[in-house]
Amino acid sequence: MGNGKVFGIGFHKTGTTSLGRALEILGYRVCGPVHTRNSQIQKEVYDIAFNLTPHYDAFQDNPWPIIYNELDIAYPGSKFILTVRPANKWIQSVTNHFGATDTPMRQWIYGVGHPVGNEGIYLDRYQNHIRAVKSYFKYRPGDVLVLNITGGEGWQKLCPFLEKPIPSVDFPHANKGTYDYSIKGISDF
Repeated sequence: MGNGKVFGIGFHKTGTTSLGRALEILGYRVCGPVHTRNSQIQKEVYDIAFNLTPHYDAFQDNPWPIIYNELDIAYPGSKFILTVRPANKWIQSVTNHFGATDTPMRQWIYGVGHPVGNEGIYLDRYQNHIRAVKSYFKYRPGDVLVLNITGGEGWQKLCPFLEKPIPSVDFPHANKGTYDYSIKGISDF
């Protein structure tokens, strides 16, 4: 796979599990979310991440999106995949999935551990992350791919970016849910 890694840097509930499965189909050794309940995640994230990265080719879910800058510096030549979905669909999925349950990981990312009642905070952080990633890679478009898996994007966009042939299997779609996406007053990014 070379020295470069593949980092999925989209927030949870943007197709991260589907991305992980797709990368496995393409032959990558994939590391998913780690230490989501570690109360010291903010202090320990870099030790955790840099101890894991030598053992895998690709990474998805948390904490990878939060430390993409440092990963980019540590692993030159890596590819970054920003999975996205419309903001109204994202917040509905996040609130349905996580509810009022706190985790240290979400506390670190959003400043509050659960989305219910904090939808505005979560949406701001989500949309700011997307803008920050796009700005960071503005002059390096070949290093980042914006991928809307929940909107139907898959192999046709992912494989050319990774310089891989398109597999003869359907793109994986994990964690499909049926949600009411009619939250009023929430705009797409």
